[in-house]
Amino acid sequence: MTRRLHLSFACGDYDRVRALQDGRVRPEGIDLTFLPLGVEETFYRQLRHREFDISELSLSSYSMTLDQDDPPFVALPVFPSRFFRHQSIYVNRRSGIEKPADLVGKRVGTPEYQMTAGVWQRGILAEEYEVPVESVHYFTGGIEQPGRPEKLPLDLPSTVKITPIGPEQTLSRMLADGEIDAIYSASQPSCMGRDPHIGHLFEDFPAVERDYYARTGIFPIMHVVAVRRSLAERHPWIARSLTKAFEESLRIAYDDLRYRSALKIMLPWLQEHVTATAEALGEGWWDYGLEKNRTTLETFARYQHEQHLVSRRRTAEELVLASASDTFVL
Repeated sequence: MTRRLHLSFACGDYDRVRALQDGRVRPEGIDLTFLPLGVEETFYRQLRHREFDISELSLSSYSMTLDQDDPPFVALPVFPSRFFRHQSIYVNRRSGIEKPADLVGKRVGTPEYQMTAGVWQRGILAEEYEVPVESVHYFTGGIEQPGRPEKLPLDLPSTVKITPIGPEQTLSRMLADGEIDAIYSASQPSCMGRDPHIGHLFEDFPAVERDYYARTGIFPIMHVVAVRRSLAERHPWIARSLTKAFEESLRIAYDDLRYRSALKIMLPWLQEHVTATAEALGEGWWDYGLEKNRTTLETFARYQHEQHLVSRRRTAEELVLASASDTFVL
């Protein structure tokens, strides 16, 4: 009987990995124990305790581990989370913020300076809207719960002003009370929708994000799939086997979005939404692979280096394992 590797995999419960979760797709030579965990729990447990063989991981946190003397992970060219982040910048209108340039000199909350969403937001604001990274004062901590620390240690210059909030404070409450002027986040603060003064920096964010993609070709990558480096080095074949399985699971998710006999997702105008997305971003808008995502990966690497989070600017080949998406041609 052929022996199969038994590996643990922690990841969010996403449509693009569901075929791996329910067994419709099985990686060649591998049995996966799938743990459907929320991203914060997965990241915390993997970065602090190395609990899983394979896991979803923040692109920023993963990239920072590459600076370590013995980097613990290697990333596949597989991206379980992508998100346009213009829509995740929230402001208190009483602070006089009507356009991006009004952020200069303001107090901005962010759960962690190193988080991927924040790297994209600061990079885009600096590059496209003349809001330099050093031009605001950052306040770090939990959006809804107090006591959130940075997951990884930071070594920042004094020009980057960061203040951890108090042990009983939350960023959502501080934004509503006017103690901070804006939030760069991944999640939406609970004060949004409850306080009429709290709103999106970019009110028509779908149009802004479509324009951003049309000009740059970037659909921001948030998370990668990271494998224990020791495991990938001991069994080099697993990288390609896993990547093939993730690609097949993604194909099934694409097919499910287009299935018309009965809606698999509870959106009554799903077909129109899928059509509009494909028209704006192209048919393979979530596709994996290094070359298809080179510009996105290397733009992120540049932003991360400019924001003093990593020692140098890395290439796409240094961020993800190129051989995992390399295949033969007949």
